[in-house]
Amino acid sequence: MRVSGAVVACCGALLAAALALTGCQKSPGSDGARPSGDTPPAGSAGSGPGSVFLGADECSSRGLKSFTEVPCGSERAAARVIARHGGRFSDGPVCPGRTDFVLHISANRPSVDEDGDGAVPQGYACMRNLESPHPGDPGAGGGPRTVVGDCVYGAGRGQVRETACDGSGRRAPEYRVASAARSRDLCPAGTQLYVALGGGRPVGCAVRV
Repeated sequence: MRVSGAVVACCGALLAAALALTGCQKSPGSDGARPSGDTPPAGSAGSGPGSVFLGADECSSRGLKSFTEVPCGSERAAARVIARHGGRFSDGPVCPGRTDFVLHISANRPSVDEDGDGAVPQGYACMRNLESPHPGDPGAGGGPRTVVGDCVYGAGRGQVRETACDGSGRRAPEYRVASAARSRDLCPAGTQLYVALGGGRPVGCAVRV
């Protein structure tokens, strides 16, 4: 087991998108319309301690200020790494659409590290909760990126923010991202708002709800 002194922050669920394609995800990467997937059961085994702290398919506990890598079958396991990238989140590949939150991992010096050199490389882990809730699911109103099925409301200054489609959020939904396209001209007729998604189909084609 390795302590996660390297984990310094979680990406918040409140996301900004731009009415003119300037928001929800800055990074290039995989398809912005990637649908949510099921989480592997909490009792299944992850890849275990390896060369990367919180590598792909490994699991973490959840703490107020730190996250610890634990076996995925442990009762302390709370979330699974569904993608792991080096560098800064703003510069790297986008997380999968089913990501619930992002852990930013700094290059500090934890008491235990993967190769004994006293340092953990900077990077970020795209995390999926082992159990509900899943704020990254389409329409749930959270997660680090906006995907097809999500709802947004006008936040002023030409921006929109994500909110739950069922109305359970602080703000009622005004638009729903009905589909994704490679450019605005490929959105269906009747599209009323364009939302930045990132990925291979970066334009979200939204309609009023």
